Amino acid sequence: MHTTLIQPADLQALLSKGANVRVFDVSFDLMRPEQGNATYLETHLAGALHADINQVLSAKDPREAINGGRHPLPRRERFAAWLASQGVDDATQVVVYDRNAMNYCGRLWWMLKWCGHEAVAVLDGGLQAWVAEGGAVRAGTEPAPAPRPFSLRAPLARLVQTADVAAQLTDAAAQTLIDARATPRFRGETEPLDPVAGHIPGALNRPYGLNLTETGKFKSAAVLRQEFEQLLGQRPAASVVHHCGSGVSAVPNILAMEIAGLGRTGLYAGSWSEWCTTPGLPCAQG
Repeated sequence: MHTTLIQPADLQALLSKGANVRVFDVSFDLMRPEQGNATYLETHLAGALHADINQVLSAKDPREAINGGRHPLPRRERFAAWLASQGVDDATQVVVYDRNAMNYCGRLWWMLKWCGHEAVAVLDGGLQAWVAEGGAVRAGTEPAPAPRPFSLRAPLARLVQTADVAAQLTDAAAQTLIDARATPRFRGETEPLDPVAGHIPGALNRPYGLNLTETGKFKSAAVLRQEFEQLLGQRPAASVVHHCGSGVSAVPNILAMEIAGLGRTGLYAGSWSEWCTTPGLPCAQG
């Protein structure tokens, strides 16, 4: 079972054996949302299905959302039904990837854990690594899969709500916030998406791209552990809650800490977009 990363060669081996594997392309463009499906149709890993951040991995109807922010999570039951419709069952090894430095596919990785499905891994290096190592690609759509029964089980990922973050804002031993946004956004020097610039008071900043090497793959477990331990100082890893602008690009930091052997840490899915629009909550800059 692959639960964090899978290398292209290992995925090719599984597919060649006809294993129970379902691959999802989660490519996306935050500023041009329609481009996610367009790039999928242009080229994708042969056999992969598309999972759209806005249409599938977020709640389109606010009444169905379980949190706020720009990309609110759908109810687990609705998402589990979608997984079943995509041919995912309890024994399926799911593999997720994108062509965006593994920024967006982590959302699906995390949501499967949240639904109790441990057998999900991110394709290390994304579509670019797959192509570089000789993996097959194709254009257009894929045949609709036959539905399979998918069991919704106890969450294997920790979801943190705004009220939880606010309640422990001054308790450094209980909560360490890590913000995955680019440093200029964190400091409040620029804000292209949300109505308020800045960050949650006390948060640490680690842009998600710092987890990758120059070749576009995740750094080694040892290097990631050293970097996160340096960032945390004396703060316990178990206290970490990750966030970003809308709960998507925070996930690469969650994955990186798990690769580093520091455990599976929490996700504040509403993130800055929910925090900064909630009346009465403090915002910091600098």
